Amino acid sequence: MATRQEFISLIAPIAIQLRLDNSLIFPSVRIAQAILETGGSINAWNNLVGYKVGSGVKTAYWQGDSVSALTWEVVNGTRNDNVPSNFRAYPTIEAGFRDQDLLFQASRYVSVRQAVNPAEQTKALQSSGYATDPAYASKLDAVIQSYQLTQFDEEVVRMLEKLEEQIAALQQRVTTLEKLSALETIPEWAQGAVDAAIHAGLIDTPQNGSYDFYRLLTVLNRKGII
Repeated sequence: MATRQEFISLIAPIAIQLRLDNSLIFPSVRIAQAILETGGSINAWNNLVGYKVGSGVKTAYWQGDSVSALTWEVVNGTRNDNVPSNFRAYPTIEAGFRDQDLLFQASRYVSVRQAVNPAEQTKALQSSGYATDPAYASKLDAVIQSYQLTQFDEEVVRMLEKLEEQIAALQQRVTTLEKLSALETIPEWAQGAVDAAIHAGLIDTPQNGSYDFYRLLTVLNRKGII
C-alpha cells in the first residue's frame, strides 16, 4: 500500500496537467478530494472521487463500466453506514478526473466553476450537493492544509507565467523577423548592388525587400554576376 506522500506524488502531476488543460478544479482540491474519498489508496476501478454511476449516460471518458461497493451517506442529519452504491470504473485515473470535469459542467455546479480559490471551491462542492457529508468542505480544507497541497496550485501559476514569458519571447522574435523580412528602406550597404541590379534589368521595385534579398543582391554584385 502506498504511503500518503507516494499517493500525492502520483496524483499531483495529473491534477496539475488537468489544470493546465483548463480544468476548473484546483489541484489542491482535486488531490484532497482523492485522499478523502479513498483514504489515500488507489482503488482497482481508478475512481478516486466517489463518482457514482448516476444517470448512466456514457461519456468520452466513461464507457459504462461500474463496480458495487459499500459507502456511507448522511440523510436528514443521520449517518447511514454500509449503503450499497454503484461507482463508475475507469481505465485510468486521469479518465476518472476528466469525467468528473464533465460532471462539473452541469448547472448545479456553477459555484464550483466560479470559485476563485481552493477554500471557496471546497465550500461550493458541499453546497452544490456533491457529497452528503455536512463536514465535507471542512474535511477537504483540513487535508489541503495538512499536506500543504496549495503548493501544487502555485506550481501551476509558475508554469503558466513561464509559458507566458516564452510566448512573449517568441512574439518578439516574430516581430524582429517580420521587420527583417520587409525593410522600409534600402540598407546603405546594399544600395550599390540594388543600383546594379536595376541597371541590369533584374529588378524594378527595390523598395520593401527583405534583409536576405538585399544580402543576396550584394553577394551577386561582389561576385560580378550583376
